[in-house]
Amino acid sequence: MAVRTWNEILTAAAGTVVLNDTTAYNNPVSAIYVLEETIFNVLTDAAGNLKGDYITTPATAVKAGALITPFDKQKTFTSVDLTSGSVVLIL
Repeated sequence: MAVRTWNEILTAAAGTVVLNDTTAYNNPVSAIYVLEETIFNVLTDAAGNLKGDYITTPATAVKAGALITPFDKQKTFTSVDLTSGSVVLIL
């Protein structure tokens, strides 16, 4: 996968997917924008980091407006699964 610039990611040049159910999304995701209070069931990146590495209290809802990006800009999120809420997956 080619490394994309932050400008491409933040403008969603490769498209977006709204995830608003509890079905796991297991394709590469460059960033996640939280639309409403959301609890993540699974959040994994290509480097092996898990939701507890990104969310200090994983059982608590992440507030609307949060932008979550992988630690390594050359990696992506590989699995996103929600318990509740909705997010925009920036591809």
